Amino acid sequence: MNTNITPRFDLIGIVVADMAATLAFYRRLGLEFPAGSEEQPHVETALPGGLRLAFDTEETIRSFTENWEPPQSSGRIGLAFHCETPEGVDAVYAELVNAGYRGELKPWDAFWGQRYACVLDPDGNGVDLFAPLPTSPGPAAG
Repeated sequence: MNTNITPRFDLIGIVVADMAATLAFYRRLGLEFPAGSEEQPHVETALPGGLRLAFDTEETIRSFTENWEPPQSSGRIGLAFHCETPEGVDAVYAELVNAGYRGELKPWDAFWGQRYACVLDPDGNGVDLFAPLPTSPGPAAG
């Protein structure tokens, strides 16, 4: 037996109440899922850099963890999407909120140098939208 195996981070999994609603939300953020995925109990997509994002229905989790119950508080995972520009953050936030998703944090210029906002996915998980703020020019040389 080889005991020199190093695990490699490969997948982020999220439990969802409604697969169709979840996929509709994440498709608006540019993630791709095969046609018909809405009817599946487990769905995955490849992310840039080689990671995968997976969604499992509550029923799927209960199929192997009999007493599992969804958390009753707010979401416990946060995902973040880079929106290229500060204007991109505003546009994506507005598009999602106008589509009926709940805006948790309106776009603002964060002290750490990003335009930042947060929208909740259909299960209440925070999905952050961000882009770097332009750097202000320094004092003129003189």
